Amino acid sequence: MKAIFAESLTKIYSGDKKALDNVSFELSQGEVFGFLGPNGAGKTTSVKLLNGMISPSKGSCHVFGIDPSSSPEKVHAISGVVTEHAQMYGNLTGLENLVFYGTLFGISKEESQKRALALLERLDLTPAKDKKLTTYSTGMRQRLSLARAMIHTPKILFLDEPTSGLDPESAQSVNNMIRELASDKGTTVFLCTHQLRYAQEICSSYGLIDDGTLLAVGSLDALRNRVFSGLNVHIKSNCFPEEIPLRQTEGQWAEINVQTEEEIPPIVKRIVNAGGNVYSVTANKLSLEEIYFSLIEKRKEKKEVN
Repeated sequence: MKAIFAESLTKIYSGDKKALDNVSFELSQGEVFGFLGPNGAGKTTSVKLLNGMISPSKGSCHVFGIDPSSSPEKVHAISGVVTEHAQMYGNLTGLENLVFYGTLFGISKEESQKRALALLERLDLTPAKDKKLTTYSTGMRQRLSLARAMIHTPKILFLDEPTSGLDPESAQSVNNMIRELASDKGTTVFLCTHQLRYAQEICSSYGLIDDGTLLAVGSLDALRNRVFSGLNVHIKSNCFPEEIPLRQTEGQWAEINVQTEEEIPPIVKRIVNAGGNVYSVTANKLSLEEIYFSLIEKRKEKKEVN
């Protein structure tokens, strides 16, 4: 059974605003899926649809075989949601907040407290467990929100910018927990972010979305193959022969795409033979960021043609 299955998912708001347009994808259990795009791309609408907070205008989706539109309470029982702005009770302590939400899921008070203390320890919040939420910093609230979403041991986690407002050490702690949840416990993670470099570090598969349209879905290698499967070579030199199809970027830097590493030495040799000094050569496969903007550009070109 797929963790998520979406088919022709479409959402049109009042005023004929199409927030999501014919989106189809599937997600296996235990994946850390990066749903990537700028603000307004359709990420939040997708999460709301998958959790039954709103209903699709067309198409359908299922979370572990459950239709969120007809049985939202069943999805809520197996999912945890962390929004960018955590909402909890300011007059309660961190521990009291977690115990309260645990009991809402039908967990006994004793078991809720046991799980809460373990999560507070894991997220470095134990020293603040008896402090009211109103005294928490933004980063502390974000970590407590993650603990709240995990109190009932969900099968799937929906995370919206989970490291927003966190210091580097806290962000690393959260990222390690996300990896462990997926690899050790088989928890599926649906991570919404516009930070492409961050997503490349933590996710196992990706969905790239822009203006409600899903541009591509798959692993990093699969996405690279859709754009360019070779290497992107950056060269710094004080002289570039005109006959080499290099693209000068800034200052003394230029770049060229090659299929294999074997093509790089002859290029460097030609630059040197032409009197140039080579200061640096780096060869990388396309990054997620480069893939995304390449797909955006192709979409724009397609729109202009049509």
